[in-house]
Amino acid sequence: MTVETIAVGREDPSRGRTVRFRDNVSGYALCVTTPNLSPGLWRRYLVGAREAYRHFGNESALDYDGVLDGSSTALFFAATDTRGEVVGGLRVQGPYTWVSEVGSLTPWAGRAGAAELGLMMARRIPRGVVESRAVWVARDAPRRNELAAAISRCMAHAPRLLNARYGFATVASFTTERHRASGGVVAQSIPPVPYPDERYHTLPIWWDTRTYHVFADKLQYLLMRGELRAMGLAEPRSRRSHRLFGHGGEECYAYGR
Repeated sequence: MTVETIAVGREDPSRGRTVRFRDNVSGYALCVTTPNLSPGLWRRYLVGAREAYRHFGNESALDYDGVLDGSSTALFFAATDTRGEVVGGLRVQGPYTWVSEVGSLTPWAGRAGAAELGLMMARRIPRGVVESRAVWVARDAPRRNELAAAISRCMAHAPRLLNARYGFATVASFTTERHRASGGVVAQSIPPVPYPDERYHTLPIWWDTRTYHVFADKLQYLLMRGELRAMGLAEPRSRRSHRLFGHGGEECYAYGR
């Protein structure tokens, strides 16, 4: 299996240009851009997201009408197949200025863990926090698992592209292993919430751009290195060999403080 990532564009979407690269494991091309730069691709990504969310009966969580104009989206990732069809992606909000901007914390309101999660966010915002939302992968996409892994790696790349330290997302519990493989660390001290409905157990997860490579699986880390090079981004300074004992927990590197 190859872990080579082919760069087909190396500009920075945060500076008004588009980044494109191809993941040879999944076979899909990834485009990183903004709604203003790529309005047609933005609409196709959102339509795909709406179809995916609607299939599972949780379209309200997407807030399609609220995000359609693109003003709340700093950048988005769209995966395309050889025909140019959008088969997955995510959008990114931030960097945040205030905790009150982070609408995804609302499901914890009045529940255990709400104050602690708000404090986590407040302590990280001064160093930069961006959030991945509207994450989806087409149900019938070939090599769907590999594509889903590539999308998870994009969640780790988002803060690097927006000059923030932390990436954040709220994810269904059954996806956490995939996100952990890309270096995400679940906030274990925060109880899950039934969101968007009782079928789901939703958890907060963080990526620290200074340490996520320590927690990432070996293959995913190699892929991420190639993707960083393709996007013209420097790799984190510290080495993977500098691991902490029991590194699977959110408490490592004071994530939960």
